[in-house]
Amino acid sequence: MLKVLSFTFNPFRENTYLIINEEKEAIVVDPGMYDDAELTEFYTCIESQQLKPVKILNTHAHIDHIFSVETLKRKYNIPFGLHEAELPVLANAQAASMIYGIRFSETPEVDFFLKEDEIISFGNSRLSLMLTPGHSPGSISFYAPKEGFVISGDVLFQNSIGRTDLPGGNYDQLIGSIQNKMFGLPPATTVYPGHGPITQINVEMEHGFLAKCL
Repeated sequence: MLKVLSFTFNPFRENTYLIINEEKEAIVVDPGMYDDAELTEFYTCIESQQLKPVKILNTHAHIDHIFSVETLKRKYNIPFGLHEAELPVLANAQAASMIYGIRFSETPEVDFFLKEDEIISFGNSRLSLMLTPGHSPGSISFYAPKEGFVISGDVLFQNSIGRTDLPGGNYDQLIGSIQNKMFGLPPATTVYPGHGPITQINVEMEHGFLAKCL
C-alpha cells in the first residue's frame, strides 16, 4: 500500500507530496521548497522516516511547483519527469520569477517524459498517469487505483478549479479534463490538490465549483 505525506511550501502555499511504498522508497511530487527552512523541514522528514527518494514527478511546471527540483536532483541523484507539453512552461520559469519578484536560481533539466495513460509500478502498487490539461498544456494527474487517491496538481481543488489565465491555460480544456477524467474516477477517490486541503471526487461532483457553475 502507498502512503502520502503532504507539505505546504513557498509564498504560493503550494502542496508538495511524498508517495511512499512498503520499502520506504519515495516519489517526490512537485517539490516546492523555497528557502533553507523549508528544505530542512523536508530533509528532516526524509531522514527521520528513513525514506529513500527515487524520482521526482511533476504535475506541471509552474514555478511554485518546481522551486526545489534541481536541488533534489543533485542531493539524491534522482531523475525528474514531466510531460513534454510542459517544456515551454518550464522554459518560462526564469521570466515568471521576475514577474513575481521571487528568487529562482536554476531551471531543471527534464530526464524523462511522462506520457498519457502510462503506468508506473511502485512497490506492490501502481500509479496511472492521466493527461489533464487546461491549467497548463501538459498537466498530469497521478492516480493510485488500489489506494483510491489522485494527486491532481492545479486541476481540481476543494470547491474550486485551477486558473486558466496563465500562458497555455484553456478554460474549456480544463473543464473537459475535470468532467471526463477526474469525474470518471470512483466517487470516493481522495483528491490531493496542488493548493489547499484534500477533498473527494463525489464531494466536488455534488457540491463543488462545477456543481454550482455548470
